[in-house]
Amino acid sequence: MTVSASKLRGNIYKLLDKVLETGEPLEIERKGRKLKIIPSPSSDRLSGLQAHEKYLLADPEEIVHVDWSGEWRP
Repeated sequence: MTVSASKLRGNIYKLLDKVLETGEPLEIERKGRKLKIIPSPSSDRLSGLQAHEKYLLADPEEIVHVDWSGEWRP
């Protein structure tokens, strides 16, 4: 979709919401040139995690069944 800078100014929030909803870039024409507003790709917050394989030095099945009730204080 291409709009003029004046139309963008009049409907900026509506146009920005449409870009976010549809993912379709918005082109703004200004002085014979075009600018583009595009949504950035959403990133998974957990995608940057790194595995620490040497951190756990026990069998995971043993840890699952550990009784912590003696350590717990409400």
